[in-house]
Amino acid sequence: MPETPLLPCSVLLLAGGRGQRLGGRDKGLVEWHGRPLIEHLHQLVRPLTDDLIVSCNRNADRYGAYADRLVQDDTPDYPGPLAGIRAGLAVARHPWLLVLPCDAPCIDGALIDDLRRAAQADPAHPHMLHDGEHWEPLFCIIPRALAAAVEQAWQRGERSPRHVLLPLGAQPVHCAPNDPRLANLNTPDLLQEDSQAENFSP
Repeated sequence: MPETPLLPCSVLLLAGGRGQRLGGRDKGLVEWHGRPLIEHLHQLVRPLTDDLIVSCNRNADRYGAYADRLVQDDTPDYPGPLAGIRAGLAVARHPWLLVLPCDAPCIDGALIDDLRRAAQADPAHPHMLHDGEHWEPLFCIIPRALAAAVEQAWQRGERSPRHVLLPLGAQPVHCAPNDPRLANLNTPDLLQEDSQAENFSP
């Protein structure tokens, strides 16, 4: 029996951070294997959606090439990824918003499909990757219907995506501990080490 096709989702790539671990550089535009980090994610998710959103707070002219639309934080002090998530939920066109960080270029289609299948099976709750020990709240899929609840948490002063999504009944999508597909290449050393590991792999 053929597998049920996955329903459409909006996709949000988070690229709005301050880049403190990269000396203030805009990490989505830092090159890895000759291409900006954002381009690796774009190549993976572009076929999945007609509603690709990038959250960025600078270099909008460059990020525009990777998005159907851009969103920005509505405060100037880089309040964190939840600001980008709420901005994405406010404009998403599909019933679910798939969220991914721009500095995780090793994520693959299998994990993304796992998130989408979980959302399709249980459309009322958010779903987050869980590696057996830790929640990974920036790898998640959120029903657009929860946008108001996320906004209410923000207005109460909450700034942690995990602390917002867990009370909304977030469900785990499991992956292995230390799954390399979740590696955040957010420091110069990590970017260099990962590049060298691939270049010298047998």
